[in-house]
Amino acid sequence: MSLTGKAAIVGCAQYRPEKYATAPQMFHLEQIADLARLALIDAGLTLRDIDGLAVNGAHFNEATAFVPAVVAEYLGLQVGFAETVDLGGTSAVAMAWRAAAAIQLGLCRAVLCVLPGRLAPPDPDADPAAVAAAMQLGAHSGCFGAPEAEFDLPYGHVGQNTGYAMIAQQYAHRYGYDAAAMAGIAVAQRSNAQANPEALFYGQPISVEDVLNSKMVADPLHILEIVMPVAGGAAFIVAADDLARECRHRPVLIRGCGEQLDFKSPSYARDMTVTPIARAAQRAFLMAGMKPADMDMAQIYDCYTITVLLSLEDAGFCAKGEGMAFVRDHDLTWRGDFPLNTHGGQLSFGQAGTAGGMSQLIEAVTQIRGSAGERQLHRHDTAFVSGTGGVMSEQGALILTGA
Repeated sequence: MSLTGKAAIVGCAQYRPEKYATAPQMFHLEQIADLARLALIDAGLTLRDIDGLAVNGAHFNEATAFVPAVVAEYLGLQVGFAETVDLGGTSAVAMAWRAAAAIQLGLCRAVLCVLPGRLAPPDPDADPAAVAAAMQLGAHSGCFGAPEAEFDLPYGHVGQNTGYAMIAQQYAHRYGYDAAAMAGIAVAQRSNAQANPEALFYGQPISVEDVLNSKMVADPLHILEIVMPVAGGAAFIVAADDLARECRHRPVLIRGCGEQLDFKSPSYARDMTVTPIARAAQRAFLMAGMKPADMDMAQIYDCYTITVLLSLEDAGFCAKGEGMAFVRDHDLTWRGDFPLNTHGGQLSFGQAGTAGGMSQLIEAVTQIRGSAGERQLHRHDTAFVSGTGGVMSEQGALILTGA
């Protein structure tokens, strides 16, 4: 089965990223309802039009099971398609193609895809020590019986920083490492954020020297090469093409998709320098009948600069080992010859937890619609969008085009 462009993204909504200390606390159900309302207004639809639902089943405070049913009941929905997606930072990409496939199969006509990203009010019965321990381990599994709990965590392999640093070290050993070129990725995205008033780092440009002189967190990764966690959240609506034509904006067609999950911990990766996006992107381009050179923009998941570099290579925008030369030879800003993460990316826009990957998808939609304001691209009909979950464990790709 392949997607035929019969489903389009027709509405989206995104909270402005905020520091956790200043953002309002809201139950996840409240966030979902509010984001759904905003996305429906953007699309020009009503809740009665929604008959499909995709939500995140992990870290959902108000339910540990039956999450779609709880959400549907809260919103007053009756749906013919319901899905929980637990793929970390690639959840948004995964939701989009699942929604499109369900529409193409005739299960539904309009799917609400939503990921809350603000803190929920604390559970008064929760064990503070258990919560703190879970946060300390980052994305890794410390549960009894988990391989990581026995073979990784006792030896200091905790959180995401160590995993991505190991990947960067392995890449450097095999292909060499240009720290200034890597810093340039962060600088270009911070430059893009200066044209996006919604970005967390709007009004705060940086230079390559700033990145290289910033704190070393996990060699070779500096703090300005590492994502900024924020409070946020986002939603989008995927609709059948006939319904999409009745909506307020230019429909953004989902033309190709791919997904690949290879491991949980990079300790067990066959080759840390070859990431799952290689096969995911290949499938997406093949399905769409397009190639990397056909893309007007790339909205690539950017939890770390090394994530961007490897994704550029493995998605086919340049050959393996040539990523740093590619970055040096191209202008990655919205004004440049290879527009990358034109909203600032998560490095400069901010990463709202699992909802962080929504920002790349929503930026692609915004650009294809032609409503990006100052940072609007002149050529904006095609977009490559990627998602990354875990430590390069699970990745997804979308090819989006304007109708």
